[in-house]
Amino acid sequence: MQKQPNSAFCFVCGMDNVAGVKVRFYETVSAAGAPELFDRFSGRHCHQGYPGRVHGGVLTGILDETIARAVNYGAGVDVERWGITAELSTRFLHPVPHETEVSARGRVLTQNRRMFTGSGEILLPDGTVAVRAEGKFLKLPLNAISGSEVALPGWRLYGDKE
Repeated sequence: MQKQPNSAFCFVCGMDNVAGVKVRFYETVSAAGAPELFDRFSGRHCHQGYPGRVHGGVLTGILDETIARAVNYGAGVDVERWGITAELSTRFLHPVPHETEVSARGRVLTQNRRMFTGSGEILLPDGTVAVRAEGKFLKLPLNAISGSEVALPGWRLYGDKE
């Protein structure tokens, strides 16, 4: 599996965000041979909604980023286009316990020059699908998103123990 970079302060992938989830993303292939993003994470106490459960907004954010990143499969550190959420539909099937490692998968379903559609799911340790999401995403360069030329703080490959 090829690892994708993380940022410093993103809520989902930021390695220096004290309240962040610190999700690490890996490029892999599905059982059917299609490109897919894979990640593992454990929600902490600060990510809970109801006692012992990861907040649905946090889970939605993780799926949003997992699917949006799928368009950068193979881009490495030099990402020229970013997936920006236009629409996201989430379905919660089972609660996700915090302090338990779970995984997520995301993929691009269709794409053209400007947009793509994608889907993803969060899986419990036994493989049960806990959350599903589908969405439409715009493909934009970073300066079109931020309104100016900006550097991405901490955007690099972090070691798995870092």
